[in-house]
Amino acid sequence: MIFKAVGEGRPYPDHGLHSFKDWSAIAPRPVRLDQLITTKRMLDLGHLLSEDSTFYGDLFAHVVDWQGTLYLEDGLHRALRAALQQRSAVHARVHVM
Repeated sequence: MIFKAVGEGRPYPDHGLHSFKDWSAIAPRPVRLDQLITTKRMLDLGHLLSEDSTFYGDLFAHVVDWQGTLYLEDGLHRALRAALQQRSAVHARVHVM
């Protein structure tokens, strides 16, 4: 199994981080894929395979640590790409609530 679980939606309240600038204040760190619960069930395959998928966005995934559980809020394509490359972790900005 790649992820701890596949979720649908965000079970945590709004955290106030809405722009890449807000997230950029958080230093990235490695996070194991098997500790993450996704907040999206679907991914556009074109987005996953695109070479410039991070051109307009953050280079790091966005993870929310809520009640000791890690939720992958943004960067599902990065996490899946890491898994396809046989890596067990992805670098992410982790916001602790």
